[in-house]
Amino acid sequence: MQQLIKEKEHFRKDHGWLNTYHHFSFAEYINQDKMNYGPLRVFNDDIVQPAKGFDSHPHKDMEIVTYVIDGTLEHNDNFGNHGIISAGGVQRMSAGSGVIHSEFNHSSEKPLRLLQMWYLTNKNGLKPSWEDRQYTKEDRLNKLLQIITSERSNENSIPKIHQDVKIFVSSLTPNTKLEYKLEQTRQAYTFVINGELIINGEKLETRDASMINDEKELAITAEKPSELILIDIPVEFVTGQ
Repeated sequence: MQQLIKEKEHFRKDHGWLNTYHHFSFAEYINQDKMNYGPLRVFNDDIVQPAKGFDSHPHKDMEIVTYVIDGTLEHNDNFGNHGIISAGGVQRMSAGSGVIHSEFNHSSEKPLRLLQMWYLTNKNGLKPSWEDRQYTKEDRLNKLLQIITSERSNENSIPKIHQDVKIFVSSLTPNTKLEYKLEQTRQAYTFVINGELIINGEKLETRDASMINDEKELAITAEKPSELILIDIPVEFVTGQ
């Protein structure tokens, strides 16, 4: 079963320096029917104006993943971590027992578009940690590139978070077809970053999302040049203990 969420159904807010779409309840947006999808608690699609950003603020006991679509993101935190990533780059932060960080558009000329995803952690009070990784468009061209995995995975080359989550991105040329198998205990959240896709017979356009469960396989076809993010998450999951 696939539940489509069209672009116009996401909560949108223009703050001037920030134009954001919230897929789930966040900040001033409260919708009891959109609190989370499995351990996926927040999915924000943000456009940040040049030289603007999120001033230092705290987080605790949350796994935070940021994927850059366009522009350049700069990260700083109170543990001395600093990073700059551009389009195709990903960073993950385990807020754990507590972290204070800031996120800014590193460019003084060009807007920054990013996706920020929060996942409920499987264990509270962890030591905070952070890392980033830069990928190119060629790395994800016409295939599903995994950019996040669980800390229980043996894939040491992929950034890990403390939740049973796998995240993939793809850049597809027209008429490209991909398949992705879903285990019986798993479900998927898909989001069309740009373009037009057919997923299991349903048409999704730019900024459309879908929740997919009780499906064994995802059949993905690009109708035009497209960018996709696919999140594989469990139906049942463990939260902070």
